[in-house]
Amino acid sequence: MTVNQTSVSLDDAQRVIAAGQAKADEIESPSNIAVVDAGGNLVAHVRMDGAWIASIDISISKAFTARALDISTEDLAADAGPGGQFYGIHVSNGGRIMIFTGGVPLRHNGQVVGAVGVSGGTGEQDKTVAEAAVAAL
Repeated sequence: MTVNQTSVSLDDAQRVIAAGQAKADEIESPSNIAVVDAGGNLVAHVRMDGAWIASIDISISKAFTARALDISTEDLAADAGPGGQFYGIHVSNGGRIMIFTGGVPLRHNGQVVGAVGVSGGTGEQDKTVAEAAVAAL
């Protein structure tokens, strides 16, 4: 049996990032925005002027997490605290699993084709930018 997996293209990733940038500008939250493909590999990334350098890796890891687990990092975080069913998951995968809000799977026709990760603002700002980015797909 062969499985065919659709994935985001560079054009898709650039469109998603542009929408995220526009929202980040609107809410005055300089952000790092990353898009990964269906395999969790980086397709495109942007660090807006003034965005934290430390958030480069965080945004890429948020996107990886959302694709690797096909769940938003916000939803994952809800079960990743002490006593939660995913407690400790953030140390798996070489520490690449992020449990901060801002990572969201990208879906096309019901299939996960990649993910976006946003970092640089508050959790609510990252979520707002990520949602705007996802809507562009």
